[in-house]
Amino acid sequence: MKPERAFDILFQQLQQYPRTDCLSSRDGKLWQTLSTRDVIDTVNRMSLGLLAFGIGPGDHVALAADNCSEWTMVDLALQQIGAVSVPLYPTITLDDARYILAHAEVKLAFAGSRALHAKLHQALGKLSCPIHTLPQLDDLPCWRDIMALARDEDLPRLTALRDAVRPDDVFTIIYTSGTTGRAKGVMLSHRNLVSTVTATAEHTRLPEGHCRALSFLPLSHVFERAGVFYYMHIGAGVYFASVETLSGCMAEVKPHTFSAVPRVLEKVHEKLVNKARELSGWRRRLYLWAIDLAENYDPNATPSPLMRLQHALADRLVYRKWRAAMGGELRWVNVGSAALQPRLARLFWAAGIAVAEGYGMSETSPVISANPFSARDVRIGSVGVAMPGVQLKLAEDGEILVRGDNVMAGYYKEAALTAETLRDGWLHTGDIGVIEQGYLRITDRKKEMFKTSNGKYIAPQVIENKLKESSFIDQVMVVGDGQKFAAALIVPLFEKLKEWCTEHGIPYTTDHDMAMHPRVVELIEREIKRFNRYFGSWEHIKKFSLLDKPWCVDAGELAPTLKLRRKVIAERCRMLIEGMYVHA
Repeated sequence: MKPERAFDILFQQLQQYPRTDCLSSRDGKLWQTLSTRDVIDTVNRMSLGLLAFGIGPGDHVALAADNCSEWTMVDLALQQIGAVSVPLYPTITLDDARYILAHAEVKLAFAGSRALHAKLHQALGKLSCPIHTLPQLDDLPCWRDIMALARDEDLPRLTALRDAVRPDDVFTIIYTSGTTGRAKGVMLSHRNLVSTVTATAEHTRLPEGHCRALSFLPLSHVFERAGVFYYMHIGAGVYFASVETLSGCMAEVKPHTFSAVPRVLEKVHEKLVNKARELSGWRRRLYLWAIDLAENYDPNATPSPLMRLQHALADRLVYRKWRAAMGGELRWVNVGSAALQPRLARLFWAAGIAVAEGYGMSETSPVISANPFSARDVRIGSVGVAMPGVQLKLAEDGEILVRGDNVMAGYYKEAALTAETLRDGWLHTGDIGVIEQGYLRITDRKKEMFKTSNGKYIAPQVIENKLKESSFIDQVMVVGDGQKFAAALIVPLFEKLKEWCTEHGIPYTTDHDMAMHPRVVELIEREIKRFNRYFGSWEHIKKFSLLDKPWCVDAGELAPTLKLRRKVIAERCRMLIEGMYVHA
């Protein structure tokens, strides 16, 4: 059976690789496991319930919840009646939720907790939209209440609707932040997702029907959502977890594979380094030697006899303990959503875990390119080769252009923006890169928006403009591309600062001295905290540095239009920026 619609993948698993653990979620300390047949039966009953509730083809339904089996089953139930899901991050801000729910014109919403139910209720305001929870809560309507409405007499209608769904039908709208901070609704079709799933399976060549996969990245992002369908496609059992419960779940599930953002691997690395502090004497020296050996490991190289001996010793004494801490059977990790530090990739390869860094975006469902799970063919520092069926080329200015069945249908209600992004049959990514022997390497961003190592987008101008509402801040540049958090370079409004110093009995000497004064630093810190509350937690400014001179046009730091020349400023303030992340 060759899948054409996303929900076909579930029925394909039943035919080819039926599992007793198709989907599993943790309920307290116990795992609630559903077989492939259980999932299909539940999905069908939910589809019938949705029809009885009044949801049909083309209706938009919001999903805001952490990863769980119910999330995926509701998604599948919506797909096969032709409805359109609108995922929301569980950490979404109230303002973003309010905009998306209204813009998408949702008719029904599902919430993953009491707090999310309250947030959606507040965001919906006067909009007429019922909200059901995914967990069973005493006083709130639950998704199972909808499933209970299922009528057997509607089975012919369900079959007809399922058969009527075409590969090019839109099945989801995923809102992704733009450079102005206003979310754009990326419309993805069944063809888009299925092309990514089948291409990924062809590219990775994982053993079919035998793997256990851990899913902990948000299903609201297409990276993890496509990943779950990929796991189902290759006959892997999917176990849902969270980043917070990751260590315990790895020990219990013993996964063979998962997808991660770089920040997850950074946390693993931090734990490994911290372990050295618990050791002393020769054990500490041996452990640090093994880490250094791993961070400089080259999977492409043919090792000398001495190098093989060193690696075998490090593996026996150290690396196998690392694998045991991750369940003991982990072999393959897909990494995307932000740049991965090469030393982390080398460390995992040295430990016997293949890490394949890739590149993509919501608009490409999402995978554009990826490294192979092959020590000979991986190219650390690159984002791999184009996926099967995906074409890449570079524009004259180096912008990466993409063409293939994975490219979105367009932006919802944004015809002009769609036409700007999809030109001459190619999607313009906004990223700059080079292609070296078939391997793509990202070198710059045409757009100013960046990602932290958690894979979260940050639109710096929005934050900068908000911070400049402070009476004490003149100029600000938000940084943090590929880092754990956002930070800021700030030029105080010195004239206002002089007034404040006088009012608080602080002798004002020079601008330089005041930028270093502890009381001034505390003042700016209070201002930043005051404005952080307007943004999601991942957008909060966690560290900052004060500068003693404003940026200007004459010095080349500002364009004639007074826009920041970010690369110039970043280079001139490189030491300051690096200093904010040294002990982070």
